[in-house]
Amino acid sequence: MFRRLQPDDSSATIYFDGRAIRCRPGESVAAALLAAGVDRFRTTPVGGAGRMPYCMIGVCFDCLVEIDGQADRQACLVPVADGMTVRSQDGTGRFGIQ
Repeated sequence: MFRRLQPDDSSATIYFDGRAIRCRPGESVAAALLAAGVDRFRTTPVGGAGRMPYCMIGVCFDCLVEIDGQADRQACLVPVADGMTVRSQDGTGRFGIQ
């Protein structure tokens, strides 16, 4: 679905729902997950529909995930750090963001 345009320089590893994902240091968590084929970042609070990034600039909140134990983080705005733990988020997380 998504692919990187330049040769891969994957020298960092993040863990998404227990799965190790090689990525580039400094790219956004959302970009790393999309390049790895992840197609569901969170679910909606009503109905449980899967969501993934839409705008990639921090406007839509569809890319909310839990990062290193902190819920409601916008994956498109957080740069990758080696060893980061990312979990998909069910519903609204801690702060009730829709």
